[in-house]
Amino acid sequence: MSGTDLSDLTARLLDAAKKAGAEAADAMAVDGTAVSIDVRQGALEQAERAEGVEIGLRVLIGGRQACVSASDISDRTIGDMAERAVTMARIAPEDPYAGLADPSQLARDWDLAALELNDPSEDPSAQALEEDALRLEAAALGVEGITQVSAASASFTRQRVELAASNGFSGGYARSSRGLSGVAISGEGLKMERDYAGESRIFQSDLPSPEEVGRLAAERTVARQNPRRPKTGAYPVMIDERVSSSLISHLLSAVNGSSVARGSSWLRGAMGEQVLPEGMSILEDPHRVRVQGSRPFDAEGLPTRKRVIVENGILKSWTLDLATARKLGLESTGNASRGLSSAPGPAAGNIALTQGTKSQSELLAEMGTGLLVTSFIGATINPNTGDYSRGASGFWIENGQIVYPVNECTIAGNLRDMLKGIVAANDARAHLSHVVPSLLVEGLTLAGE
Repeated sequence: MSGTDLSDLTARLLDAAKKAGAEAADAMAVDGTAVSIDVRQGALEQAERAEGVEIGLRVLIGGRQACVSASDISDRTIGDMAERAVTMARIAPEDPYAGLADPSQLARDWDLAALELNDPSEDPSAQALEEDALRLEAAALGVEGITQVSAASASFTRQRVELAASNGFSGGYARSSRGLSGVAISGEGLKMERDYAGESRIFQSDLPSPEEVGRLAAERTVARQNPRRPKTGAYPVMIDERVSSSLISHLLSAVNGSSVARGSSWLRGAMGEQVLPEGMSILEDPHRVRVQGSRPFDAEGLPTRKRVIVENGILKSWTLDLATARKLGLESTGNASRGLSSAPGPAAGNIALTQGTKSQSELLAEMGTGLLVTSFIGATINPNTGDYSRGASGFWIENGQIVYPVNECTIAGNLRDMLKGIVAANDARAHLSHVVPSLLVEGLTLAGE
């Protein structure tokens, strides 16, 4: 990363906005480095490196706002940005709920070191990343039945983020990420099957070995050979931990303040009602150590905090930023998120669903006959009704055991009914931002043969 003083940069942006006529403003500056290495057939296929500083400015005039961004940090560009943003804001539609936080709401003290968001060790070299990708590819090719590896990648990013606003807030933090991924292929022609594995961690020392990731991608691919289509009918479905968080993400979308404020949520009016089985909760914790979704403050400078979204099956909280909270007559939950060229919007971060006491295999034994889903293809979700339909692949289960791989089928149901009856396994991975175990869902419609 460059040695640019990001706090000075955001201060320059705010000063330019004030001079251009903005009544209020906030500014972001991001300084980052990203390196990605791809190998194929034992040789380097692609190497990418990106680095630089980007800036974003939001200005407010009354209830009107506009956002602009740039990758040039010269005084001239910053001045032009501010003038353009003010001109845009003056003709923007009025939003009575837009506005910065009151100074009394702002985060004042935080322990950034305690979150461990940035690996202090040296950045890996491009050569080290290439070696990791080659080791991953070799491990995958060493599994019987694998004919090729279409992608073997290693990557590293390090980024600094600074946020400042005319209400007095100023703060920043850095985060790093180290990743490995691979896609393995078995068979040829129409009998070709593929699957993948990928891992990422904040700290290099926490990352699994390339061999582990490569073998996992290969074993998943081999298991998919000679798939069939299941018979159409109503069956229980086990959604594997690999993809189960997508089901909970639909609930998180439905309790997002933007959807609720627009009246386009299938959970509108459900506050205080049962949305999950009794005994099951969803907790958000933005202060988990070494987890990508952690952060000391949100995109509006408000302190982040632990909160309960669902408690004992009962919906307890919407996910709100300042604007949606004002529209709903509530307080922000400290969940504002934003990009350099966009206004803040609410988004949930680290969440955890209550785990069960049984393993996936034990729940499959209880399920008897049905479908184990390991990947989804596309989605049709009605945000107003919760009607749910997704393409899926995985494995057919009989007598609690896998009997053959499955592809080209569709599962369908209604999210409100589905979520009230889910049964959780105990296999969630604790390092993920969304800690969600495998989920057994009863009574879904399966469209196959």
